[in-house]
Amino acid sequence: MDKGIYCLVLKNPACTVSIGALGALHFEAGWHGYIGSALGPGGLARLERHLHLATRRDRHPTWHIDYLLTDPRFRPAYAASAPTEERLECRLAVALARGGTVVEKFGCSDCDCPSHLVYRSRDPKGEILAAFSSFGLSPRIKTIITPETKGNL
Repeated sequence: MDKGIYCLVLKNPACTVSIGALGALHFEAGWHGYIGSALGPGGLARLERHLHLATRRDRHPTWHIDYLLTDPRFRPAYAASAPTEERLECRLAVALARGGTVVEKFGCSDCDCPSHLVYRSRDPKGEILAAFSSFGLSPRIKTIITPETKGNL
């Protein structure tokens, strides 16, 4: 399995969600992109774990992103991913943070980044693709179809 980085994009209404030790966080309506690393043993299959969690919603959250994936108000929309052996997820998170708002301390308990979750009021797909490309990566986009979104296609 390829190792790499990814940005999982979720769409949501305005809401408040309890995120483990971070506590109750307010999320604006719009689009949230979670930047993650897939350099571990499973590689980019980590994305499939996230998507499985989003469709089942019956597992206890472990990571910050799990709290959003198990909340029915957050709908996975698509994921951008690219194979790489380099640790680029923090650089990607910082690059995407420059263009807007972040959710402070989200998904970055193991690094010095301010956040690995970015917020946009509009679909950030073009911005995400440009950020991947700026690191010399050729991102793949996977549109996510869940039982909730299937009827909207």
